[in-house]
Amino acid sequence: MTTIESIENWGDRHHPAWLDIIRIGLGLLLFFKGMSFIGDTSYLSTLVEGLHFNAWTFVAVHYVAFAHLVGGLLITLGCLTRLAAAFQVPILFVAVFFANISNGFTFVNSELWLSVVVLLLLCLFWLIGSGKFSFDEYVKNHPAYKMK
Repeated sequence: MTTIESIENWGDRHHPAWLDIIRIGLGLLLFFKGMSFIGDTSYLSTLVEGLHFNAWTFVAVHYVAFAHLVGGLLITLGCLTRLAAAFQVPILFVAVFFANISNGFTFVNSELWLSVVVLLLLCLFWLIGSGKFSFDEYVKNHPAYKMK
């Protein structure tokens, strides 16, 4: 058993059911954040341009919006949760340490604190996976999807 398989096995065994509610809430938050980015791409472009990724602004804006929409939906359903969280982590890392930190570590800077909490939750679900009430668990236990 490889290290990654043992981490996945440990995460599957140590996943309380109440974390599924948090996973669903996190997925919905990311999905609706992606919807807001699509609704106002100029705001996201301004954020990305402030990071001085000049050549990559267009790509970064679309990656962030797409990753939040699709990743949020996958996390909500519990489908490929670890992979969806892995695609979200770099976005939130940049949001915490480059975009939101410019406003300072104050209690007033709610975007920073929301980004920190979301980053920590994404790391948690990257480690422990989907949980009992997820599409991944359904596929793993459903007889039609069993490998023969």
